[in-house]
Amino acid sequence: MSIKIENKKIVLFLVSCFLFLKMEGQELQEYIKTALENNPEVQQFDTKYKRISEKKEEVNTFPNTEFGAGYFVSTPETRTGPQQFKLSVKQMIPFFGTITARENYVSSLADAAYQDIVVVKRKLATSVAQSYYKLYEVKAKQKVLDENIALLETYEKLALTSVEVGKASAVDVLRLQIRQNELAQQKEVLQETFLGMQKAFNKLLNQEVNTPVSVVDSLQIPNEVNKIQPSTLKLHPELVKFDKLYTSVEKSEFLNQKDKQPMIGFGLDYVNVGKRTDMNVIDNGKDIVMPMVSLLIPIFNKKNKSISKQNKLQQEEILSQKEQRYNMLESVLYRAVSDRKASVISYQTQLENLEKAKNAEQILVKSYETGTIDFNDVLDIQELQMKFQTNMIMSEVAYYTQSATINYLIK
Repeated sequence: MSIKIENKKIVLFLVSCFLFLKMEGQELQEYIKTALENNPEVQQFDTKYKRISEKKEEVNTFPNTEFGAGYFVSTPETRTGPQQFKLSVKQMIPFFGTITARENYVSSLADAAYQDIVVVKRKLATSVAQSYYKLYEVKAKQKVLDENIALLETYEKLALTSVEVGKASAVDVLRLQIRQNELAQQKEVLQETFLGMQKAFNKLLNQEVNTPVSVVDSLQIPNEVNKIQPSTLKLHPELVKFDKLYTSVEKSEFLNQKDKQPMIGFGLDYVNVGKRTDMNVIDNGKDIVMPMVSLLIPIFNKKNKSISKQNKLQQEEILSQKEQRYNMLESVLYRAVSDRKASVISYQTQLENLEKAKNAEQILVKSYETGTIDFNDVLDIQELQMKFQTNMIMSEVAYYTQSATINYLIK
């Protein structure tokens, strides 16, 4: 299981839908890649996974070897001499397959922990994408304001000319200038908003907060949207984690059954014997060496029975949690799909209205040639155009924000 390979998958799961979002400086996938490399939460779960994986080395061992030593304060006499001191060593060996069962159990815990890494990376990639689109929204609105300010300047020139020939009043000019000032003030507010959001975006990437962030000049909503297969939601890592946890409980129960089996021990006792001085006997002073075999039988296994019951209850709990989480994710998916469709409908409606507003603007401009232009109508049309343009931007952002949510759930 390669973490580097998974990093690439996380980046590609959004990039696959956003390949056309080329930027002059840096692409969205590069921001996602930076976030995955720098984000401390990702590093935290990565370290946790490595720590749990390291436990395989901890459990892949026999119980500690027992060493013992004793000195006979009152030396017992034997036929071959007095016993002076005793040394012993003993090694218990778990039942066949117990160590492998422990390794499998730890591996199952590591698999579950790995899903946390996958989930947090997906969430981070989605957050980066959605924050990026919010930055685009602010920039796009600034662009709309610039266009409308330039449009109002053109109308102001027309109004000044009309005042000179007596076809308009100075009030019309002032109203146009006031409207320009209002738009300029909105643009300054958006600039401050962008700077604040840019700092938050850089913090998400865990880099210098004042690092400039580049965004695309425009987004396009495709004419056709791919159909969503809700069945793919079952493969989501948040749900896969519950499967891994369920498996870990199975491994835990298998290990529990192994712990109920007896353990066999092998040992050796050595007794140092001194020589007799009062008489000469066969094997005088011969030391004693005694091989030992022991058997550890868990007769009172109430503990193991309790663990088995706990494991069964835990599995039931995991299944309930998985079902609850699946229902929640499914609700989020259906809502995101619905909201994305709504954004497409809204975008098309605003586009049609904008075209009509521009037609109305052309009619007003042509009417200037006949001297019948009404600057009140000009301001109304300009305000409608800006409203439609702003709504289109919001629909675009809504579409891609919901797409990022959908990709998080089913990619």
